[in-house]
Amino acid sequence: MVPSLERGSPDTCFVAHLRQEGEELLLHDLVDHQEAVSRLAASFAAPFGAEVWAAWAGAWHDLGKFRAGFQRYIWQCRDPNAHIEGRVAGADKTHSAAGALWAQKHLPKMDARYGGGFARILSYLIAGHHSGLDNWFGGLDERFSKSDTLQEERDALAANIPKAILEPRLELPSVSDIKKDQEIPGRFALWVRMLFSCLVDADFLDTEAFMSPDRVNARQGFMSLAEMEERLSDHLANMAQQAAMPGKTNHPVNHKRAEVLQACRAKAALPPGVFSLTVPTGGGKTLSSLAFALRHARLHGKRRIIYAIPYTSIIEQTADVFSAIFGEKNVIEHHGNAEMDERQETARSRLACENWEAPLIVTTNVQLLESLFARRTSRCRKLHNLADSVIVLDEAQLLPVPYLQPVVDVLRLLVKDYGVSLALCTATQPALEVGGSFELAGGLRGFAAGEIREIVDDVPGLYAALERVRFHLPANCAQPCNWEDLADEIMRHDAVLVIVGRRADARDLYRCVKRRASNNPWHLSGLMCAQHRGDTIRALKTALLARRQALAAGENPAPIRVISTQLVEAGVDLDFPVVYRALAGLDSLIQAAGRCNREGRLEKGDVYVFVPPQPAPPGLLRMAADRTRILWAGLRPEENPVGVERFTEYFRGLYGDARLDAKDIGGLLRMGIKGDINFRTAAEAFHLIDEQEGATVYVRYDRDGSDTEIDMWLNTLKKEGPERWLMRKLQRHGVTLYQHDINRLLEQGDIEPLGSDCPGLYVQAKTNDLLYDKTLGINVDGVPGDPGYLVQ
Repeated sequence: MVPSLERGSPDTCFVAHLRQEGEELLLHDLVDHQEAVSRLAASFAAPFGAEVWAAWAGAWHDLGKFRAGFQRYIWQCRDPNAHIEGRVAGADKTHSAAGALWAQKHLPKMDARYGGGFARILSYLIAGHHSGLDNWFGGLDERFSKSDTLQEERDALAANIPKAILEPRLELPSVSDIKKDQEIPGRFALWVRMLFSCLVDADFLDTEAFMSPDRVNARQGFMSLAEMEERLSDHLANMAQQAAMPGKTNHPVNHKRAEVLQACRAKAALPPGVFSLTVPTGGGKTLSSLAFALRHARLHGKRRIIYAIPYTSIIEQTADVFSAIFGEKNVIEHHGNAEMDERQETARSRLACENWEAPLIVTTNVQLLESLFARRTSRCRKLHNLADSVIVLDEAQLLPVPYLQPVVDVLRLLVKDYGVSLALCTATQPALEVGGSFELAGGLRGFAAGEIREIVDDVPGLYAALERVRFHLPANCAQPCNWEDLADEIMRHDAVLVIVGRRADARDLYRCVKRRASNNPWHLSGLMCAQHRGDTIRALKTALLARRQALAAGENPAPIRVISTQLVEAGVDLDFPVVYRALAGLDSLIQAAGRCNREGRLEKGDVYVFVPPQPAPPGLLRMAADRTRILWAGLRPEENPVGVERFTEYFRGLYGDARLDAKDIGGLLRMGIKGDINFRTAAEAFHLIDEQEGATVYVRYDRDGSDTEIDMWLNTLKKEGPERWLMRKLQRHGVTLYQHDINRLLEQGDIEPLGSDCPGLYVQAKTNDLLYDKTLGINVDGVPGDPGYLVQ
């Protein structure tokens, strides 16, 4: 039972948190909180054998809250945010350094082996449990030498702290548990980050149990992985039965998809480790890879499935499919585009961040990979739940090349130290083993030869059987076209998908086609919010089905012409007889071809490659397009320009041209002689998307045009603060913009801050209906209110 204010006072009780309930002010006992966090953190670290280290971190993490000054402050202000370090200035308002300093003094007294760098492990965890993991040199060392910090520890030790807290009866942590850097750089840094995750999540959860006890029940009652496997098997059996019904054409594509599924189920029994699933686009990769993951997890005692996808557009479709099979409660859809600014966090915003406790997580590569190199509490909180999981990396060819070396390093460490099984799924499998393309990229580190086990036995045979398109290459790969001429060519096709590389290109080409068309073309790009994209894709699928039915009935249906960015290239199962693709990397061209004659209804579909008016921006996209040009330069007429035999040559050239650790992440995370790590510098350097420090704008899009749904959720947010279920709903209405666009729209009054409990998030102003277009999405280029903006 939580004691009320009448049962305690600043003289009789140490307080961790306060909560107002009606007229009564409830308090959270600090000793109870310390002990609960210690137990919970230890349980989280048990899967990777570091429970003792986590227990000690939990036991001392809030030592500074025992200070008389902090206790006076929390009692006097009675603010539920009082425990959030940094919210209020003042030397007596901080608390995270005292436990860190105590660890450095006390551990070596118990055992001399903890002198030097080992005691610093707990210092990283405890000192960072609010502000995040910091560098040692130029960070924590300077902080710990300041007079205010030293005074914090003295004040805490003068506060008559119970001996059970200062000297807990815990087993001493073992030095042999420490994961030191060996053949894989960053091993020690990842181990510290995983411990940090255990501490932070334990702290958040025990705080949540006090601050919002009704949420505890929402974390229970998940479906078991065995139940989920059975549910998926029933779903797949029903799909096969539907495909075999009278009147349905039993295409050879369906036979090959069944073979892929069978191979996935059979290979799931193999020992845990690294797997590849190399299947042409349209080969049923998504559900087959999930069938592999669920069976593998059940057979080998794994705890959950992490399904990582490169684009948010695929997340929406994939999460919807998975939720329809397993129920929404058992699937967490976690985008990377709604991160709140931790520098302005509140008690509510801390508790709203995700910890990936559900059995099936659908997320982005950005969210997964940046979290593995992160320092912030909100990003790191979930990491311990990766231990003993199956991670499926869909479209593995899209792993970020400038960070490929540190990404491969951390994936190898997850497999080696944390019981992760990894499945690399793609239509264009990059060579990530030693002896492959890495040898020609400076001898960098990959998976051991033979470590990656292919699930499909005959990959070339599968590709030959599923070849469904003809490629038409430009006469001159160096000669750009212009949008007007391309629009004329597009108008010759009644059903066509055109894929470009830039959001601005999609908008400009859309307008060119619209001027020529009797009916409006379709548009898809990242300037549309997730809900808008999802609604458009669903409507488009319905229109394509109606068109096929009309043609079968001898009718003449309206044309369907779609202008899209590359967001449709992975996991979006559209099917067009003709696809146009702007020149790009070979992997992107093959992905685009997966939207052409996907179901094999035609003998061959047609894919036309064109050179866009503007080249890709400098960097990886331009390098990939240039590598394709080089690959095709000596192509003979009878050769397949995108044959499976070209994958290795393409990636070898791409990796050889690129810096695979462009920001020296490996060097920043290398353990120094005194246990020093550059956590902060590495986290700031590891950003998969340029200008990632932008922010999310929630737009007033509603499928029926009324804004009712989004207004309802926004009003709930203002009244009740950020709840996880609510942030999951709102993330589908978010558009991520660069910070310079955010600043301009704020200055113009087109957007406004969402509220004090949602720092760093913004919402479209109700007074501006022109900011968000129902076809093209958010307008970051035009001037709201300009009548020219209405001309599409």
